[in-house]
Amino acid sequence: MTDAQPGAVTVLLVDDHAVVREGYRRLLERHGDIVVIGEAPDAAQAQALCCRLSPQIVVMDITLPDLGGIQTMRRLLDREPATRVLIFSMHEDAIFAQHALKSGAYGYVTKASAPEVLVEAVHTIAGGRRYLSPDVARTLALRAAPVQEGTQHGLSPRELEVLRLLVQGQSVRQIAAAMGLNPKTVSNHQSAIKLKLGADTAVQLLKAARSLGFEP
Repeated sequence: MTDAQPGAVTVLLVDDHAVVREGYRRLLERHGDIVVIGEAPDAAQAQALCCRLSPQIVVMDITLPDLGGIQTMRRLLDREPATRVLIFSMHEDAIFAQHALKSGAYGYVTKASAPEVLVEAVHTIAGGRRYLSPDVARTLALRAAPVQEGTQHGLSPRELEVLRLLVQGQSVRQIAAAMGLNPKTVSNHQSAIKLKLGADTAVQLLKAARSLGFEP
């Protein structure tokens, strides 16, 4: 852990890849007014460190090995409501950004963004303003999808991830391996997704997914 200098923006990094966290740390700490005071690879450690260290900003991946970023964020905000969470994710689909913002995120930045975008996001959020990376903001604008309004699909974050992979053509076993789940669990998620979206066939499921912003 790193001690924060007076007046510095304190950050907790949450990502299950140590190499990725190290890259974030180096990038952020090149700016003297940002200090990474802790790192966590999963939800349990993120919650423990957030309560102990009280960071101003939590930079969190949306895909974590246990609870997942959205559920983790909700739990953090329940216990530490003053904390501002910035989701930093590989997912560029508008639906993920909408879901994160609806669940309490202060900002959403994709990992495809230029490095300085993450720094700008941290500074912006520390100043009390919300932030979307340019690619996400553009996608939301093109889809005319207001980020403040809730979606009506009722899918959980994990179901959204399963749906995204199904649309890409991955099999149940491939999805299970990618997400670290049992194939039966993925099949159950698939059934729940079809029920919630009113899709009986693969074609209907693809059409429903496209209406939510997913593309093959």
